[in-house]
Amino acid sequence: MEPSELRRAVEAARATASESGLQADHAIVIHNSDRVALRLVPCDVLARVAPSGHLADSEFEVEVARRLAAVDAPVAELDPRVEARVHARDAFAISLWTYYAPVPAEIAPADHADVFLRHHAALRRIDLAAPHVTERVALALRQVNDRQRSPELSDADRRLLSDTLGGLSAAISVDTAGEQLLHGEPHPGNLLNTRRGPLFVDLATCCRGPVEFDLAHAPEEVGQRYAGADQSLIHRCRALNWAMFSAWRWRRDDQMPDRRYWRVEGLSRVRAALDRCGMD
Repeated sequence: MEPSELRRAVEAARATASESGLQADHAIVIHNSDRVALRLVPCDVLARVAPSGHLADSEFEVEVARRLAAVDAPVAELDPRVEARVHARDAFAISLWTYYAPVPAEIAPADHADVFLRHHAALRRIDLAAPHVTERVALALRQVNDRQRSPELSDADRRLLSDTLGGLSAAISVDTAGEQLLHGEPHPGNLLNTRRGPLFVDLATCCRGPVEFDLAHAPEEVGQRYAGADQSLIHRCRALNWAMFSAWRWRRDDQMPDRRYWRVEGLSRVRAALDRCGMD
């Protein structure tokens, strides 16, 4: 968010926490993109703040978290001191979560694979209407194919992303027998190492598809330790994930920090992943 919008988001989060009976004198920015995560002190709550246009996504995330908490999934939980819902204030959608102090240690590949196995098992225990991963790919493809939404994308790179998104999306949708609910974007930044163990965050991306789509977000050695995973499908999904990531970075209104760097790096990762799959 731009500085002026961020200031408004902070004040909206503090006011929401205060109205819920929590003391929120100060806010520490944990993450700032098109949405922000704030640590409010001294109440020690994590506030997730999104523009009101993302209200439905925020409400979906709260519902996913509520259901997963009921089956003891390894996920961050909503703050138990307040009602589990999304608050609308000053054109923002605000949800209040438990704050987990990070443990300054890397998660070992075996532990990383184990938390994936436990999370996927928990997701199989809940009943939730969620989009298929190919629907998310279609949204990214629309950004790429619309020159007004991605005006700075070159013709060659536009073809690369369009062909990758369209071709790999069709390829992974052929066999639906092993599909289930997924996290959707469980990259290392969305897995916290806490005193409770590793916990997944950012649950609004929950979707349906093969587990290999989730595993493609993790370091390669994690997927190798996940029993029964199709390694070739993980490689294809990794190329698809980087193509989706790149599509969002080339949006005219993308607000990711270091966007200029990630535009170039994302395309490079797409090419490297396709090469790994034996595709050009």
